[in-house]
Amino acid sequence: MSVIETTNLTKTFGDVTAVEGLDLAVEDGEIYGFLGPNGAGKSTTINMLLDLIRPSSGSARVLGHDPTREAKQIRQRIGVLPEGAELYDRLTGREHLNWMAKSKGADPDVEATLERVGLSPADGDRPISGYSKGMQQRLAFGMALTGDPDLLILDEPSSGLDPTGMQEMREIIREEAASSRTVFFSSHILGEVEAVCDRVGIMNEGELVAEGTLDELRGELDLGASIRVEVADPAAAEHARAIDGVQAVTVEDNTVDATLADAAAKVRVVTALDEQTTVEDILSEDTSLEQLFNTYTSDSSADSATAAESESQSTEQQPAEVVQ
Repeated sequence: MSVIETTNLTKTFGDVTAVEGLDLAVEDGEIYGFLGPNGAGKSTTINMLLDLIRPSSGSARVLGHDPTREAKQIRQRIGVLPEGAELYDRLTGREHLNWMAKSKGADPDVEATLERVGLSPADGDRPISGYSKGMQQRLAFGMALTGDPDLLILDEPSSGLDPTGMQEMREIIREEAASSRTVFFSSHILGEVEAVCDRVGIMNEGELVAEGTLDELRGELDLGASIRVEVADPAAAEHARAIDGVQAVTVEDNTVDATLADAAAKVRVVTALDEQTTVEDILSEDTSLEQLFNTYTSDSSADSATAAESESQSTEQQPAEVVQ
């Protein structure tokens, strides 16, 4: 079953189209990375899924419900961590979690939630005004997890977190997916997305320009490849330069780096070096998500879309509970 499904979903602001003809399907239990440069239409799409703004045309379904008519049913079953979520300074962390549980009709397990997101019982008793940005993000994530939601929508979830906090959040996201929950995950930290997502969709200028697993996206593009080989005699690198499919070769100490026009040339490089010297180690590198992202969005001129998204900024900056 598709947990999130959109059909020809479109949103215009005046003469500007922020999202155009979006057909999207996020399946049950997967971690889906939703990517794109600023102004690509990501936040507008998320806001339409949450019924914070209405589509100009097309339709969306979340957990089988229409957000424009059944938003309440959806919000009882999802957890949302919005970008720039605002919390109430005078309330404690524990009060925020209790309120969220009450709003969802769930039994609060405040202590367990605090511990899971890396906050101590003492932190839970403190007003939010005494929290760092990272602590506020941890608490907002805990609010999203409250009530065992079937779907998590996370917009820049690691904002304000240190590397340890980012790693802990990734582990929780994997645990949620392992428990058959679906995670719709938007982040500008591509390494983070690459580490946890089953599939990714890349938005550019309001359109979904690429979608699939990383291997599928790599297969769609002719981006070549690279290989690093450690050898006993670096002079053997000269024999690799003339190999078909080798674009460039660099040598540093006993390490030979070859940039290739196609992945098939990797075998030819290793074979040629092995015939001339002892190959001591091989490191074959796949195309990174960053390379894929840059390729699909390199022609972006997002100024007009950015203007459109700015018209929906008021919905993105709501207090956390408004979008839960």
